[in-house]
Amino acid sequence: MSDLDLSDTPDSDFLGFELLLDDEDRKLVERVREFMLTHVEPVINGFWTRAEFPHELVPGLADLGIAGLQYDGPGCPGRSSLLDGMVAMEMARVDASMQTFMGVHGGLAMGSVQLCGSDEQRERWLPAMARMELIGAFGLTEPEVGSGIAGGLATTARREGDEWVLDGEKKWIGNASFADLVVIWARDEADDQVKGFVVEKGAEGMTFDVTQDKIALRVVQNAEIHLAGVRVPEANRLQGASSFEDTAKVLKVTRMGVAWQATGCARGAYEHALRYTLERQQFGQPIAGFQLVQDLLVKMLSNVVASTAMCVRVSQLQDAGLVKDEHASLAKAFTTARMRETVGWAREVLGGNGILLEHHVGRFVADAEAIYSYEGTREINTLIVGRAITGESAFV
Repeated sequence: MSDLDLSDTPDSDFLGFELLLDDEDRKLVERVREFMLTHVEPVINGFWTRAEFPHELVPGLADLGIAGLQYDGPGCPGRSSLLDGMVAMEMARVDASMQTFMGVHGGLAMGSVQLCGSDEQRERWLPAMARMELIGAFGLTEPEVGSGIAGGLATTARREGDEWVLDGEKKWIGNASFADLVVIWARDEADDQVKGFVVEKGAEGMTFDVTQDKIALRVVQNAEIHLAGVRVPEANRLQGASSFEDTAKVLKVTRMGVAWQATGCARGAYEHALRYTLERQQFGQPIAGFQLVQDLLVKMLSNVVASTAMCVRVSQLQDAGLVKDEHASLAKAFTTARMRETVGWAREVLGGNGILLEHHVGRFVADAEAIYSYEGTREINTLIVGRAITGESAFV
């Protein structure tokens, strides 16, 4: 480790968690930070307003080499969960939508192939996905079932010779409308078990309706997927997915990405609020000198630091192979609740200006509402932790 001190980390990294990384990993975080601040922040409000995705930014993201960062499959970076989390936080610190895009592609879609695919499937798809030449989506949630998806999956798969026939509907699927590979989770009619299928772009019978009028993560292109007799070769069935427990392996990994994302969202809102208080003058002085403003800033910073600390520890457990579902669930439930508080206080510090996109905080406030609910609501994640600490299940 080179000679570093706390002045080498962002203002919001008050306890210097970034210093836990070695020089190489810190340089990657810094490259991500520079890309997000230089290329994303200046343009993202316009895309957010128009509810459009900035496809022109994808080559720059690809050059960073962060797709599937923590996976060690063919062509993948094979770096630590801790680094992967800090990169996710760094992206969300500028824009949660772009981090969601990467989380869907590099976390959920690539994770499905890495954790549930055969060696041949990993060789076939992961290198191109890591280079972002093929973009992935992850189709699990359905119109009529969200939290109860494990037992209520309605999309069906029926085997006919060397092919599978998929029928059903998916909802809220990020990247779906432009993805090259869509991972579809469906219930096998023969054994009633959940299996995974990689459906390639242009498959006959797969159509999309892009979700309209969202108030959060407007840059993310969510869509409803309609599957009407879609034929998928057996070679595209994820060979290591034979039950919902296999699907859950992917979700356990990616749920931590959302905890890091929530921390990044809170961090970004806090940093914008802090800068604003140093520039905004009232009664002849910067509002940063007012006691009530400093109280809000310290409460925001406390949430950011506590959330980062929890994410760091769970990611360390992940790297050590010790993480359990309840660890990721605790982190997701805690960080998203603290994020919601923090973005609200940031908006409060900005007063009426807080609802203007030009100050960015309003975008964080809106986006936080989606992050709070997806990858398991606070309530469901709380009950997962509750079951672990009491031995009693409060849900089916």
